[in-house]
Amino acid sequence: MRAQWLNEEERAAWVRLAAILELVPGVLDSQLRRDATLTYFEYFALAMLSEAPARTLRMTALAAQTNATLPRLSHVVQRLANRELVERSACPEDARATNVRLTPTGWDKVRDASPGHVANVRQHVIDALTPEQLDQLATIGDAILGRVDPEGRLTAHLHA
Repeated sequence: MRAQWLNEEERAAWVRLAAILELVPGVLDSQLRRDATLTYFEYFALAMLSEAPARTLRMTALAAQTNATLPRLSHVVQRLANRELVERSACPEDARATNVRLTPTGWDKVRDASPGHVANVRQHVIDALTPEQLDQLATIGDAILGRVDPEGRLTAHLHA
């Protein structure tokens, strides 16, 4: 397959996006580690559980919503369970499946961590953009997600 090389404008846009993809996760992670003793991924998993009915999801559903492999998620859930932030249990509908439930302590943790996380997102991303640029970012995000996540695994909960 012959590469269709990027022109200067395309390359400049791509380099900026690649830099954002590299830098923003570290900005989010360092604030959460400092203020809430959570990694960004741990916070994300807790947040997904906090939005689920009965604050409970099957491991496979949580893995899909967080774009994690089951082994990675299992390791993280074990760490969170050791801190009494989540509980694992057999799924009543399917004995082969495992449910993960946010505990009251986990609910307190995600609720306490959210204001600092949102302030960090606002400071580093949202407030850097005009309202028009935010609309453009949403449109750009939808276009790219349509290619890299056509089933909407990571964004399905936004439209539910």
